[in-house]
Parts: sequence; C-alpha cells; structure tokens
Amino acid sequence: MTVMDRKRGTPLPYEADRALKSLGKNLRTARLRRNLTLDDVAKRIGVHRTTLAQAERGDPTVTAGTYVTACWVYGLANDVAELAAPERDAEGLALEASKARSRARPTLGGMSNDF
Repeated sequence: MTVMDRKRGTPLPYEADRALKSLGKNLRTARLRRNLTLDDVAKRIGVHRTTLAQAERGDPTVTAGTYVTACWVYGLANDVAELAAPERDAEGLALEASKARSRARPTLGGMSNDF
C-alpha cells in the first residue's frame, strides 16, 4: 500500500510515510523543548524556515541531510547513525546465518585486462 504525495505524485509506502511523519513530529517536539524558533534552527542548519517546517510535517521531498542536520542541532545525530545498524537487522542476520553468501550477480565470463 502506498501514499501518494499530492504535490509531486511520488508514491511512498504507508510505513515509510508514517515513519517520516513521526520523525517530523519528534523534531518539532525537540525544537519546542529547547525553546527554539523555526528561524533559529533553520539558520543553524542552513535551510529556509519553510523547509524546516516541511521536515517537521514529515514531507518526503525534504532531503535526508536536512533531517539529519536537524537531529544534529538537537544532539540526536548518534541516534540517527543507529537506524540501519547491521547488528539491529534481525532479518538480515537470520538470512546470513541460514545460508552461505552467494554473489548477487553471476560472473559474465570473467574480466579481461586486454585494453
């Protein structure tokens, strides 16, 4: 199931849409707890305040760099680094343990060094 971004027609899986909206809400909460304005934070991360407001709404068109830099301003950048940590990937670990690693793509006759 996907959610369609009405402005740009970008399909986004429902779970991803919910995660972005939750992240945006959390960023807004972090900003308000620190008694900072949109302008204050936007200047620190180098974006316009409307871009930061879009991020706080969970807009999928805002760059990942904006989200991560906002987390950095609030002292949460280390938490972002843990999002896709290999040791937290239970499915990947189970797949890795269940079978030997194989190439993602078969070799196509070997490589030639004949230039």
